[in-house]
Amino acid sequence: MLEMPEPIIILSPKTGTPTVNKPRYLLKETDFSLPEIAQLFALAADFKLNRGGGTPGLLARQTWGLLFFKNSTRTRVSFEVGIHELGGHALYMDTQNMQLSRGESIEDTARVLSRYVHGMVIRAFEHRWVEEFSNAGCIPVINALTDSFHPCQSYTDAFSIAERIDPKVPSPLLLRGRKLAYLGDCASNMAQSWILLGAHLGMEVVLAGPQRYAPDDGIMDVIRDSGLVPTHRFTEDAGDAARGADVVYTDVWVSMGDEAEAEDRLKSMAPYTVDSKLMSHASPDAVFMHCLPAHPGQEVSQEVLDSPQSIVFDQAENRLHVQKAILAILGLSHSEKDI
Repeated sequence: MLEMPEPIIILSPKTGTPTVNKPRYLLKETDFSLPEIAQLFALAADFKLNRGGGTPGLLARQTWGLLFFKNSTRTRVSFEVGIHELGGHALYMDTQNMQLSRGESIEDTARVLSRYVHGMVIRAFEHRWVEEFSNAGCIPVINALTDSFHPCQSYTDAFSIAERIDPKVPSPLLLRGRKLAYLGDCASNMAQSWILLGAHLGMEVVLAGPQRYAPDDGIMDVIRDSGLVPTHRFTEDAGDAARGADVVYTDVWVSMGDEAEAEDRLKSMAPYTVDSKLMSHASPDAVFMHCLPAHPGQEVSQEVLDSPQSIVFDQAENRLHVQKAILAILGLSHSEKDI
């Protein structure tokens, strides 16, 4: 069993802020290199195979904070269970009951919480919040969803696809050259995550939706800044996107914070419902994916959601295993740097 040593904290003589070797973060899909994603997948597969057989205390004597600005089912439960199974303690923080709700800055919150916990999982609206917390603090930070990116979900999705191809060795290399069709809101966080991860893994990503919900131009800057070449394109033709696809993916049409636009969104995205007719354009062995919660009759038909092609509940389960792997890698690497 691996034992996690306690981090050594040194106070900065100038600011009094704890300073250690800068920890690793997972804020967006390119924060892990391809070899690290391969390591992540291997570790997740091992956690999944051996769950219940005694998990090493990789987070023993560690407390991880969960700072959530948004509601959650899968993310909160899977992280709390995962931290517990790795031997750590999860501390859920409701931002409405913290000084953040009364104007305390993200930076000051980060400086304080870095003295209390060993790592932070943050679910927020603006992506700059996780960046500001990471810059001000000195502990590992995991982006558990922002309005820009959702790397825990996209890594889990990629693992789920690889696992479908080769359950014994679910390598990210298996995704190179595969086609993923994304239907609906192509400017959403999940669309942006798949655009970025697709470029990182060498996948073809074709997004289809109304022109007004096309991918934001800013994602191109993120791709270029990451040293990658874009592998995606946008179309308003749902059939074109799905044609020959290995994966057909959709998400809710009205995300948290978009409720005021609900009527317009539901009307404009109606032609992009994933139903059996649309799935017929995809590869015969294509899988359907959705990060949940789903709204049958809107972004997906009940028939497709319940079909043998649907792996949505495999995705949901795999959130636990992939996030345990993320926690183990970040928690262990941070501790090793500090001893």
